[in-house]
Amino acid sequence: FFSVMSKRTVHGEKGVYYGGHWLPIEECHKVFCNIENAGHETRIRPRSLPPAGCCSANSSHRECSASCKGECRTSRTDFVSSRSDGSYDVVVIGAGCIGACIARELSKTTASVLLIDAADDVTQGATKGNSGIVHAGYDDKPGSVRAKYCWPGNQMFEKLDKELRFGYEKNGSLVIATNEEEEKVLQDLYERGQKNGVKNLRIIDREELLQKEPEVDPNCVAALYSPDAGTLIPYEFTIALAENAADNGVEVRVRRKVVDIKKINDSGSKGFLIQAQHWEPEFALPTASGSSVSLVDRLITVAPILVSIGLWYILGGIWNTQSICVLLVGVLIAVVLGVLQGKKSGSSDEKQQGEMVTVEPSPGTKLSGRSFTEEIKTDYIVNCGGCFSDEIAAMVGDTSFKIKPRLGEYVLLHKREGGRVSHTLFPAPHPVLGKGVLVQGTLWGNLILGPTARDLLKFNAETNSYEPDKEVAEQSKDSIMKYILTKCKKLVPSFKASEVIHTFSGTRAKSTRGDWIIEPCPTAPGMIHAAAIDSPGIAGSPAIAVAVVDLLKQAGANVGEEKSDFNPNREPIIVPKNGWKGIKCGPPGKYTDMDVNVVCKCEKVTEREIVTACHRSLPIDSTQAIRKRTRAGMGHCQADPNNYGCEQRVAAIIAREKKLEQERIGTRPWPASSMLPRRWIDDNDRSAVDKLSQN
Repeated sequence: FFSVMSKRTVHGEKGVYYGGHWLPIEECHKVFCNIENAGHETRIRPRSLPPAGCCSANSSHRECSASCKGECRTSRTDFVSSRSDGSYDVVVIGAGCIGACIARELSKTTASVLLIDAADDVTQGATKGNSGIVHAGYDDKPGSVRAKYCWPGNQMFEKLDKELRFGYEKNGSLVIATNEEEEKVLQDLYERGQKNGVKNLRIIDREELLQKEPEVDPNCVAALYSPDAGTLIPYEFTIALAENAADNGVEVRVRRKVVDIKKINDSGSKGFLIQAQHWEPEFALPTASGSSVSLVDRLITVAPILVSIGLWYILGGIWNTQSICVLLVGVLIAVVLGVLQGKKSGSSDEKQQGEMVTVEPSPGTKLSGRSFTEEIKTDYIVNCGGCFSDEIAAMVGDTSFKIKPRLGEYVLLHKREGGRVSHTLFPAPHPVLGKGVLVQGTLWGNLILGPTARDLLKFNAETNSYEPDKEVAEQSKDSIMKYILTKCKKLVPSFKASEVIHTFSGTRAKSTRGDWIIEPCPTAPGMIHAAAIDSPGIAGSPAIAVAVVDLLKQAGANVGEEKSDFNPNREPIIVPKNGWKGIKCGPPGKYTDMDVNVVCKCEKVTEREIVTACHRSLPIDSTQAIRKRTRAGMGHCQADPNNYGCEQRVAAIIAREKKLEQERIGTRPWPASSMLPRRWIDDNDRSAVDKLSQN
């Protein structure tokens, strides 16, 4: 265990990766953590509350009146950034890494900006399920849109990480050749890189390769080395961007599924009315029993009884046929009015709860709730809809491209395996499917294997349309895992597949154009597409954001004036640990100091980190949201309730901090996209996975 782990420094353990490079824990104070002038503390953004009739940030949802219509602070920032008439300069649709990066770039201006997403949190789509590689750009076809933005974006990450502190390691990449034919591929990639402006590339021989990576396949003969490639955790990167955008005045709303966009004028050059289904989980909505009933309504219901009692007293308190009849009539009237009131309340409540809606931001993750129509008026739109970007485009008449989702599955191994490699390792790329599977140590010390490249749609020449590929849909989970494991064994034969702790997948937004789409919409120039962005989208994202803001400026948007008080800084949520020094595990309630009390044992997550995440700018109401921000539940036990029960502990803290019932706190979905037979696997399951890795 220690011989493998000693080869690799792990972010957050006795230091951090800051601006691409290792920073020892002794140097973290005032540089990585405890920084001055962090945007979330200075609160430079406007602090106005949502409109009347909506739940404010200071009252718990159970106190909301029926007029709330499901509006909840856990689905939006606690301020609005709209103009005085309720409209916006720019609405960004889609809160993945591209949308969040654009929102942050727009937050540097005085524009009123809204970022919306259909899921229950930011970064729930393709950004959540990918390798987290900051590619250098040598693989992209010269002259393509990808090539235009990948290398410039790569070069922006050191500065970005020093501002936002999401954790970025400049680990470098190696494309490995095992024969002469593959050596020719390395030369082709090198020449591509030169044309794309990628610097510091070189082809290294077998001896140097084995010095850098002793555990690679001994049959290797050479490798293309790119020292500028890096790695990060994609959802932590995106959360940092969105948080900082919100701290600088960008309003964020989640659980908003866009269903229609109307152009306010025929040209589509400026002005749109977005119709969104704002959905909330059913248990979060006011019900008939919990709805507000006015004092007048209550008096109408009880009045006949009061009248009857009054008449009884008038008649001298004597029970006779006359007084009994009066009382019975009063009771009958009360019952009738009560039934009518109930029907009225039920009808109102049914209307209030709206129709059911389901969203699936990533494979297997289905979110549902009751929806309400929400209209948003804006001058300009940025379409960052990912796998749904073609649908967004079609709403304004643009059918010039179609998204062909490409599914990529991954296998994640225990930290005991994370030190086997130091760089991101690729095989020589496939001419059609691209870079292929990879082996990489993650920022937090795990070993990640994958992805696959399975196209969910195929073209039917007879119907001239794309349709679901049944063969892909019916492929067994074991065959998918076997493909990943056996391919990765050809790169690093020594890893132990039995150390699997988790599997997941993400869907990449491939398009019929075969390239990224970053341009004004031809049918509505007031909409800017940042669409169909697949790999290397993370690397290109900061450069794409700058380009999109420039396109908005050219289109006439109010994005030209810089904000004088823009604050680029964000303090991290996760605090680096020095082993177990100063932190302790124990049953709930044993340790009351939040800085000491460990909530997740595997990842050493403290109560303080959970509480910090709860009170940042973005809305949170689930353990999954906390998991992505603090790593609570990400460890090798995967939040096993029989180990330490960290998910239940996290849910209790969220409920306490948000003043919500614990039943309202969402939990991690299962199975989602997992290929494992159960969430908490046993030795038999591990042995079965290990057998799949053997040819």
